[in-house]
Amino acid sequence: MSTIVEELQPQPPAVGPQPPANVEGNYTTPRVTKTKTPPQKLLAVPVGACIALAIHFFVPKSEPVPPTHYYPLLLFVMLGLGLLGAALYPFFEGLRKRMRHLCPILGVATITAGVWELVTSCLGLLPLPYFPGPEGVFGSMVSDYKLLFDSTWHSLILLVSGYALGVAIALITGVTIGWFAHARYWGMPLLKVVGPIPATAWIPLAMVVAPSALFSAIGLIALAVWFPVTMLTASGINNTRASYLDVARTLGARQAYLIFRVAIPAALPNIFIGLFMGLGTSFLTLVVAENVGVKSGLGWYVSWAQGWAEYGKVYGALIIMAAFFSTIMTVLFKVRDRVLVWQKGVIKW
Repeated sequence: MSTIVEELQPQPPAVGPQPPANVEGNYTTPRVTKTKTPPQKLLAVPVGACIALAIHFFVPKSEPVPPTHYYPLLLFVMLGLGLLGAALYPFFEGLRKRMRHLCPILGVATITAGVWELVTSCLGLLPLPYFPGPEGVFGSMVSDYKLLFDSTWHSLILLVSGYALGVAIALITGVTIGWFAHARYWGMPLLKVVGPIPATAWIPLAMVVAPSALFSAIGLIALAVWFPVTMLTASGINNTRASYLDVARTLGARQAYLIFRVAIPAALPNIFIGLFMGLGTSFLTLVVAENVGVKSGLGWYVSWAQGWAEYGKVYGALIIMAAFFSTIMTVLFKVRDRVLVWQKGVIKW
């Protein structure tokens, strides 16, 4: 009885470790030290632009350079933006975050452009016309901007059409195979046989079956996206925790609720991995498909420029491809971050 009474009596609060006290006995809060950004990181872009400009204006050229002046103008713009960002750095928090992240990359990019010109136009270590300097590449991009814009627009339409079609079919087949045992029994052998075959290997058949080259290209991109998204969607649906489903069934959930409100949300991390893998394969398939029958697009533009030995246009199209594909990948990352915001702090992104 005395033991029960002692347990019911209020216990004194547990005293945890206290912060250190100063001489008068008052407690002091620990100071938070802010990490300062080293100046060489902030000045990476201006320094890189200055080095590239020095190479352009003061190192003699061993090969003819087209007098377009677009390349030094771009370097001057980079120099001005770098100096402006360094001047405004102490006043804007958002600008500080972006500069800490982007300044080293942009600085290395500008220095790389200078080394590129040094190796090609100045020293002539790489022969023309296969390796033009940056002045020739940027001049070709500006002079042929209308055709480049048209090719980029057609590539975007073709990529979005094929990718959307492939994702839609893959989500349906992936959920079906992952949830229903009979569909998994018949669908997994089909995935294992057809899926590993590269989409580009189906080009001869696609050109015969499809009514036009445009539809064959869209079908090839959709096929390239279909396999990874289907496989990872089925894996995510099939590996949904049984405890989630048991709790939902206990609360009276039916099969449609279990699929759309429990299994699919639980499989979203796997689905996004499949979307990223499908996006990478769709880029490769897009470039190859545009070389077969399609009369527009960045892949077609590269093949056309290479046929006329205009390698400045080839490298210009490759630069646009890199910016084009990386932008689409960044958009998908933003969508992933918005949809899977609950994963932040749980797993490492």
